[in-house]
Amino acid sequence: MASPFSEPTTVPARGTARTTYLLVDGENIDATLGMNVLNRRPNPEERPRWDRITGFAQRVWNQDVVPLFFLNATNGQMPMSFVQALLAMGYRPIPLAASGDEKVVDVGIQRTLDAIADRDADVLLASHDGDFLPQVERLLGQDRRVGLLAFREFVNMQLAGLSESGLEIFDLEGDANAFTSPLPRVRIIPIEEFDPLRFL
Repeated sequence: MASPFSEPTTVPARGTARTTYLLVDGENIDATLGMNVLNRRPNPEERPRWDRITGFAQRVWNQDVVPLFFLNATNGQMPMSFVQALLAMGYRPIPLAASGDEKVVDVGIQRTLDAIADRDADVLLASHDGDFLPQVERLLGQDRRVGLLAFREFVNMQLAGLSESGLEIFDLEGDANAFTSPLPRVRIIPIEEFDPLRFL
């Protein structure tokens, strides 16, 4: 059986040697879905299909993907069934524990973004959190593609403002098709994306 600490799985793409690092802030995505979209705790079938997200990450820039999923394991527990599901989908789960009250997942992602800055690779970050602003700004100053995958209407405003500097923002539902049924969102819809059948 694979270990959560085994070597990262790469989802292969054709015709390229460049890599996309997919960094998933699972806590942030789940909290935004629950508090801002559904106004309640999401049911399992309402959560994102993480395999669809890796597929989108591979297609968006047509290259290999290294998917990393950050988890808060400060309480000493790991959701093993979820970890095993992530492993089966090719993710590398990264369970982190804090010794104090630090935001351990944020710190882990910040350090990973800093480490990627020294690599010739692209980045797709799944989060809405403005805590990653300095790291994303630094990555945009280099010759690489940097994307954010989130619910567009809930992205931190300063982070969203980096689109003028080259940050590509993708919608979890509309672009990545990460959900099995439409979400009850009230958001600005670009007319080219408007599907009246969703409202009839």
